[in-house]
Amino acid sequence: MCHPARDSGGALDAFPDREPRWYKPGVPEPTLAATAALAGVALVAGTVDAIAGGGGLLTLPALLLAGLPPHLALGTNKGQSVFGSFAALLRFARAGLVDGRRARLTFPLGLAGSLLGAALVLAVPPQALRGLVLGLLVAAAAFVALRRPRPRPAGTSRPPAGAAAAVIALFIGAYDGFFGPGTGTFLIVAFAALLGDGLTRASAAAKVVNFASNLAALLVFSARGTVVWRISLPMAAAQLLGGWLGAHLAVRRGDRLVQGATVAVALALAGKLAWDLR
Repeated sequence: MCHPARDSGGALDAFPDREPRWYKPGVPEPTLAATAALAGVALVAGTVDAIAGGGGLLTLPALLLAGLPPHLALGTNKGQSVFGSFAALLRFARAGLVDGRRARLTFPLGLAGSLLGAALVLAVPPQALRGLVLGLLVAAAAFVALRRPRPRPAGTSRPPAGAAAAVIALFIGAYDGFFGPGTGTFLIVAFAALLGDGLTRASAAAKVVNFASNLAALLVFSARGTVVWRISLPMAAAQLLGGWLGAHLAVRRGDRLVQGATVAVALALAGKLAWDLR
């Protein structure tokens, strides 16, 4: 899909003694067709991720297929995915589905958790989590598939944010910074199971933490120079559209759409991890 940057010809001939600022040795120079294909993947991924999480299941393999080394694919993936989570968060907030008081607690804790998780990568190999995460994803799929909305008695209010929301944001934010697969799905399940949110509202709450953890990861990857912006930015534009579209669909179609999408994403992620464990 992409061809390596050449040592002669085109723009590099104009500067024989120096390389363009964007050039990184070993990083493929995307063709127009490759850029369009990656943007298309990002559009679909942003839509799916806004509803149920799991967008990285599409974008990360696409970046690897395009020729990026794994460490640059991870950084570039965060560089584009943060735009999708931001757009989805804005759409959910516009629909009145984001609890402002809870968000003021979960956003900073999700940010801090992600930074903590990134630091833990140096101490514990992420591969050690694959088997555990596989089991949790299957359990999450079963929970969402079998969950039935419980009517709330008149006069009762939703559970307060409190300690449960703080724990969800900190620990799943740390998981996202450390390992990552299934973060959005785990957040939806956690908010639904522990705080009694409907699935659409849980998806909205998940985007607060997911945007925070993506932003923290992006800061880390950017500082290390592992975001290839000439590839990430066209994908980011598509993610903005996809994130808004996915959240809009979730708002319009409600819990049934979120339920089906979350089960499908959880099982797809579990299948991917099972394949990697072979």
